[in-house]
Amino acid sequence: MIGSTLLAGAGLASTAYGASLVASTFSGPLYSLTFNNNQLANAGQSSGCGTTPGWLEYYADSKELYCFDESWSGKGVMTKYSVGTNAKLSQSATASTSGNDVHGQLYGGANNRSFIASAQYSPSTITTYKLPLSGSAQQIQKETFSMSGKGPNSRQDKPHPHEVALDPTKNFIVVPDLGADVIRVFRIDHSTGKLTSCSTAQHEKGAGPRHIKFWKSDAGVQVAYTVNELGNSVSAWSVAYSNNCLNLARTQTLTSIPPGKRAGTGTKAAEVRLFGNFLYAANRADGGFSSTQDSIAIYTINPTSGALTWLDAGNSYSHYPRTFEINKDGTLVAIGGQTSSNVAIVERDVATGKLGKLVSTIQLGSKGRAGEEDGLSAVVWID
Repeated sequence: MIGSTLLAGAGLASTAYGASLVASTFSGPLYSLTFNNNQLANAGQSSGCGTTPGWLEYYADSKELYCFDESWSGKGVMTKYSVGTNAKLSQSATASTSGNDVHGQLYGGANNRSFIASAQYSPSTITTYKLPLSGSAQQIQKETFSMSGKGPNSRQDKPHPHEVALDPTKNFIVVPDLGADVIRVFRIDHSTGKLTSCSTAQHEKGAGPRHIKFWKSDAGVQVAYTVNELGNSVSAWSVAYSNNCLNLARTQTLTSIPPGKRAGTGTKAAEVRLFGNFLYAANRADGGFSSTQDSIAIYTINPTSGALTWLDAGNSYSHYPRTFEINKDGTLVAIGGQTSSNVAIVERDVATGKLGKLVSTIQLGSKGRAGEEDGLSAVVWID
């Protein structure tokens, strides 16, 4: 593993010093990283999240990290870690799963931490369990999805749920389905953890919605935004609560590819993040800055209506950026390149929303192969 400081990063907020991160790799290890004086360093690695760790979910208030195994072998695990100084991980619980979990998080109960839900990509399922996590964790429910015929993209052979997102009220779980081009909404029974389907929003054919984020204006206008992997686009959706359900209606779809450029055959939009009135979407293999440096699309969000407008494309300083996260004060972005298997810390201008210079980067494990399930899978700030 090689770490390097590339730029001093003038004007970075004080929280840039003494911060830490956790990154996961598809080969198995999780890495604890420190970020001191604008330099990333490997503070150690941990195991315990199966053969193919694919998603990390961190809860800052309790300093707990959940890892979900994307194993394609028909079995996997969900693992809970306690996070200590310098992001040191101590495994505290694990549970067996059927594998191929691409996302998961806690939900329900008095504190919204009584149950855990996860999405299984190829089995076309979402599964819920009662906490605490253990070898005998009680499975509550498994929802299996179907579709009447194949979609226009070759990857849309069947439903492929890609996320189990909580809405802002934490009363609903929202599931973007890449295979079926829909967003499924489930009402949560907080006492039992039971999910009840209550609405489905149809996307345009071939979009392949992957992840979703929610935004609210000062005046109370609510909008949801999806990043669409197959369409290489982002969409805005109006949000309404009625008939004891959350209802979505698509209002806008914009390309994630910079103006004047076209997506290549291997380009795949990956992740969406919000910070204030800015939206960010990662482009994998668009070659926005070089053959091994892809772009992060940046949009402004109209503060009144929530409508999106293209702003800029920022350098991800990585190849195939599968994952990224903005730190809590908005001054830095940690970007995880899957194929380059690196974590890059990039400056962010809090006023303009634009991405700037590379501050530091570190390679973790072996580099991946473009389009394959290897290399780096996820990165989260521990701040």
